[in-house]
Amino acid sequence: MFDYDNAFSRNVGWITEKEKEIIKNTKIAIAGLGGAGGEHAITLARMGFQHFHFSDFDEFEVHNFNRQAGAYIDTAGRPKCTVMAEMVKKINPNASVKEFPTGINKENVDEFFDGIDIYVDGIDFFALEARLTVYQAAQDKKIPNLLAAPFGMGAALMIFTPNSMGYEEYYRFNDGKNDEEKFIKLLIGLGPALLQRPYLVDESTADFKAKKGPSTPMAIKLCSGMLVTNVLKLVLGRGEVIAAPRVQQFDAYRNKYVISWCPFGTRGPIQRLKFNIAKAKVL
Repeated sequence: MFDYDNAFSRNVGWITEKEKEIIKNTKIAIAGLGGAGGEHAITLARMGFQHFHFSDFDEFEVHNFNRQAGAYIDTAGRPKCTVMAEMVKKINPNASVKEFPTGINKENVDEFFDGIDIYVDGIDFFALEARLTVYQAAQDKKIPNLLAAPFGMGAALMIFTPNSMGYEEYYRFNDGKNDEEKFIKLLIGLGPALLQRPYLVDESTADFKAKKGPSTPMAIKLCSGMLVTNVLKLVLGRGEVIAAPRVQQFDAYRNKYVISWCPFGTRGPIQRLKFNIAKAKVL
């Protein structure tokens, strides 16, 4: 017989019994349940969160096996949204998961955010239209928005809150002349420190035009650790939250941790230089 208090009793000590009740009643939306998003779902469930909205229109494939929490032989070809809902309920049978299996768009974004306290971004890097739709809705509804990006063998964490710089002011997507330029803005905005750059051994695997890049399972685990810790801080109202225009990056391969401050977002002089260098290399 499942017992919530017993299942998550080992979290107490780092959180109080009262805080455990706050976690128990918090509602989280996750869009994108493949790489980092699926790992976030599992980590949040093990932390005691049990009310979710999940969105993903994709299915698990064999090439997901190196990093995605729900990718197994017996889940290949199955919907990511359904598989991750099942996995969460294997941890907590009482969990409530509302599924949005066709993805998020302007028609269902309000329903996706209904009653939500925190938004966790697991959307594919190249799914720009969906990301902008969700970001604008989260900002309008004053819902904190967290994205942990896997870079090499490390992770970067970007947080937007109702009191932080807004996503457009930071990324300046509207300055991009095409989707490719907007992808570069997202890339340099998420990881301005570029800690992963020196040890990419095969640059041909990072292909913007083909919309694919290399990945590691370690980066996904680090993403989830950083992001869920900050979800906890936001929900419990304690601990410093490093939000835009600041962004964190930790790289386990290089043993480095950096907090970058970008007060002008991607319009800053250094960021513009990085943009031009990246544009020349990838476009």
